[in-house]
Amino acid sequence: MNISDFIAKVEAEFDDVEPGTLTPTTILKEAFTWDSVNALIFLAHVNVEYDVEISANELIEAVSINDLYRLVESKLTKIA
Repeated sequence: MNISDFIAKVEAEFDDVEPGTLTPTTILKEAFTWDSVNALIFLAHVNVEYDVEISANELIEAVSINDLYRLVESKLTKIA
C-alpha cells in the first residue's frame, strides 16, 4: 500500500469528495463533512479493504489524510 493508492480509495469511498482533490496534508474537517456517518463509512472501508480495525479514539486523533494513512499502515505492519 502506498499513500497515492490509499487516497484514491478514500476518494472513491466518499460521494462528497471529488477524485484528485485529496493530498496527504489535507485536513479532514476541511475536505468534507467529517461526521459520525462518514467516520463509520471510513471504519468499514478500512476493515473491508485492508482487513484492519481502527478504534473510534484512534480515528478521532487523525487530523489529516496522512494521519489516517499512517494509522492504517501501522495496523498492517502489526499483521505482517
